Amino acid sequence: MKSLTGKTLLVTGATRGIGLAIALRAARDGANVAVLGKTTELHPTLPGTVASAVESISEAGGRAIGCPCDVRNDDQVIAAVERTVTEFGGIDIVVNNASAIFLSGTLQTPMKRFDLMHQVNVRATYLVSQTCLPYLLKASNPHILNLAPPVEMAKEWFAPTLAYTMAKYGMSLCVLGMSQEFQSHGVAVNALWPKTGIATSAVQNLLGGSQAIERCRRPEIVADAAWSILTRDSRSCTGNFFIDEDVLRAEGVSDFSVYAVNPQAELMSDFFLGEPNIHKLQAMLKKFDG
Repeated sequence: MKSLTGKTLLVTGATRGIGLAIALRAARDGANVAVLGKTTELHPTLPGTVASAVESISEAGGRAIGCPCDVRNDDQVIAAVERTVTEFGGIDIVVNNASAIFLSGTLQTPMKRFDLMHQVNVRATYLVSQTCLPYLLKASNPHILNLAPPVEMAKEWFAPTLAYTMAKYGMSLCVLGMSQEFQSHGVAVNALWPKTGIATSAVQNLLGGSQAIERCRRPEIVADAAWSILTRDSRSCTGNFFIDEDVLRAEGVSDFSVYAVNPQAELMSDFFLGEPNIHKLQAMLKKFDG
């Protein structure tokens, strides 16, 4: 039977949302989890801290350590990886979940926001993967999973939110490159992206508040899909751009209403999926801004 029992996961952005959900799903198997996150004290608008995530993972049946870490900082990432290896003896799985978002056009995007998205999304994904790879190469079934979209070089995906799209696609390009580079070494590198909006703090605070949340699925759908991917043979499952619903349908799931925040609401599609339509995207962004 597939399981993550005894596996060690290093998860960035694991204090809340999708990252925490993935960690909790692994914990139910008895996995070890290194929680990487910046939030060490309660935030007025963001739930969860590194300590509360560790507590929740322990209650779910896993072993966890908290690694307060700004993934933009080389020394902090190196320290977190070294602590994980010291505590658990190695690293089997890396989940690059940490991400920054700012949905705006070129003239409306301050350079500090541009820099933040590229530092957190692209550079940190590269840095964390690079730092963990020496240990992944020693693991029996090593995986890197990036929360990143499939790449479609359509101008309609770039025009309304150029800086954000570049940053997220940078995470996707890490999948393309690293999956090929390390395939012969047996390290799986894949991407996972949700088909619909997911009820996270980003949606609550940036994409329409409670009305948008009602049209989302819960993070557990992404976590269940991630579990399915991370329990597969790393040598035969690499270089894929998975969609959460498709992964679970392949596992025999047919009722997705259990994941819906409001089963009666019309679900909101996520970015980068379906037919790109610049006018629809601009209208959606305008609605969120309003």
